[in-house]
Amino acid sequence: MSPVAAALAEPFRGVLLDLDGTLVDSIPAVERSWLRWCREYGIEPERLRGAHGVTARILIERLLPEEQREAAHDRILALELADVDGTEALPGAADLLTRLRDAGVATAVVTSSSAPLAAARLRATGLPRPEVLVTASDVERGKPWPDPWLLASGRIGVEPADCIVVEDAVAGLRAAQAAGCRGLAAVTSTTPRSELEGLAHLVVRDVAGLPVEMAGGLVRVVGGA
Repeated sequence: MSPVAAALAEPFRGVLLDLDGTLVDSIPAVERSWLRWCREYGIEPERLRGAHGVTARILIERLLPEEQREAAHDRILALELADVDGTEALPGAADLLTRLRDAGVATAVVTSSSAPLAAARLRATGLPRPEVLVTASDVERGKPWPDPWLLASGRIGVEPADCIVVEDAVAGLRAAQAAGCRGLAAVTSTTPRSELEGLAHLVVRDVAGLPVEMAGGLVRVVGGA
């Protein structure tokens, strides 16, 4: 059995879902906010390339001296909270959350956004707030560190080895891999398939295309690996 097939062969007791780019399309608002932030702080926007999936705090640490970071973090948070125009649920997101709930599957949403921003985007899309929501506000080290995935698996009471992660960003997949999550599924909404295939066991266009069945609190991958 191949490593990919082995990773997906057994059912999963937990599902850990990224938010932005996986369940929610917030890219237009994110780009507007960060481009304005870059103008205000004299940062070339090209320096943001490859940062999708990384927390704002970690990104700012890469860009600005220490004495500017806290104010800069407060500023991007304010800009993003003020702009959720065009933020929409991605295809299959509402259906997937409903199916997981109805099947009794332990589920968490794990995001690099702050708690206020995650709540604002969920409200904007009309998606239900998950029972377990882990944000950048909950951990000292966000993605690309494994801490958010570890906290989420702990909160739903499922070991990482029994969890499947659904992500759209390389940083998030690497963090989930480091956390010991057994199954890694990726969607191509923001990242080229070629960059995801080396990390994920399963790559699909969106969560509507996830080949999974759910029953009795378990999720099984039924094809596509």
